[in-house]
Amino acid sequence: MTASPSTPAYAPVVDRPVRWGVVGAGRIAAKVMGDLAGMPGGRLHAVASRSADRARAFADEHGAPVSYGSYDELLADPDVDAVYLATPHRQHHAVALAAVEAGKHLLVEKAFTVTHAGAQQVVDAARARGVFVMEAMWTRFQPAVGRLRELVADGAVGEVRSVRADLGLRVPFDPSDRLWDPAQGGGALLDLGVYPVAWLQMVLGGTPASLEVAGATGPNGVDAESTVLWRTEDGRHGVGTCSLLSPLPGQAAVFGTEGWIEVPPRFHHPDRVVLHRTGGGRSVETSEEVVAPATGTGYSHELDEVHRCLAAGLTESPTMPLDDTLAVMAVLEQALHALGVHHDEDPAAI
Repeated sequence: MTASPSTPAYAPVVDRPVRWGVVGAGRIAAKVMGDLAGMPGGRLHAVASRSADRARAFADEHGAPVSYGSYDELLADPDVDAVYLATPHRQHHAVALAAVEAGKHLLVEKAFTVTHAGAQQVVDAARARGVFVMEAMWTRFQPAVGRLRELVADGAVGEVRSVRADLGLRVPFDPSDRLWDPAQGGGALLDLGVYPVAWLQMVLGGTPASLEVAGATGPNGVDAESTVLWRTEDGRHGVGTCSLLSPLPGQAAVFGTEGWIEVPPRFHHPDRVVLHRTGGGRSVETSEEVVAPATGTGYSHELDEVHRCLAAGLTESPTMPLDDTLAVMAVLEQALHALGVHHDEDPAAI
């Protein structure tokens, strides 16, 4: 489920907190920086927005000493060690490439980009430049998900045969809403579907041998809901569903030959999992609730991983390697194309 970390390629950040710069002063950035405030391993140094006033207001609220009215200014700041990129999806590609070129380490919000080719370009550039880059897939770092992965690896449910996950909201159609706006990379798959697809990839590994897609688009052609059926070479499968039309439960499960693990809503940041064992028979012999709540809002764990990797001189996270990000982006793009949706990266983002 994990890849080996990359060889150290820069001076590790070990004698002081990591100095963060935030690009994109929106709601998700506020939540993530709220968790950073309570962590000794890092501190917020700078904020950038296309609106200087918005950047200043965010900086004042979260205690950053510096704010910028452009992304370029932040990337040129020599006191920024790592950049947290939280702009709309279509801007990720251009800003990430510019950050890599500037030698900044990167934590990029999901979805990583809006195209697989764009994701590959960022990954190739980061590997060539020798900087750390990770997708901000906070689910991977939730303590309860870590326990689930340990249980699966230890054979607690036997051989894993199938996986499922769903996430959906009912969002009334509004073409100016970020979730429905194609100019911002809107749609169910990139905003919500990234979680079920990443869940399937985490458990099943690699990329699917075959993928089936069913779904629907909204009035402006943006994907509104979809279900993917992921099949592996050895006959295992996963089902992931996302929707902007239905308030789905937000559950997940891993099914094996000797039991299953249930992940209550919302599976992408759970505080517990439930292990059901059958011992190979038909009836449940034991059920065990494994409680492992997150620290803070739940974003602290991915931030801690960045701090740990930078201290070790790693250029990739062994828990959220870039190859996994690329695999997820490939599935998201294939599903989008199956529904007739074709995104492009925003070249004017930087």
